[in-house]
Amino acid sequence: MSILSWLILGLIAGFIGSKIVNKQGSGLMLDIALGVVGAIVGGVLFSAFGAQGVTGLNIYSMVVAVLGSVVVLYLYHAVIGRRGA
Repeated sequence: MSILSWLILGLIAGFIGSKIVNKQGSGLMLDIALGVVGAIVGGVLFSAFGAQGVTGLNIYSMVVAVLGSVVVLYLYHAVIGRRGA
């Protein structure tokens, strides 16, 4: 996948993941960053369980990226929430 495809996939996955985890976006740049990291994490997790990871800019890859993004966002909010308290 090209860099532009990763950014588009990351933006969409990060935005959807943010809506699932905390009902609001975390900001454009943070959504993209966490979405791209989430796509990578989702690909690794799916590969670990024997499924195919991110394959391109398609619906299956979006599901993988969103699930990975949710995992990354839960971890991110757990760490940030612990720092703020």
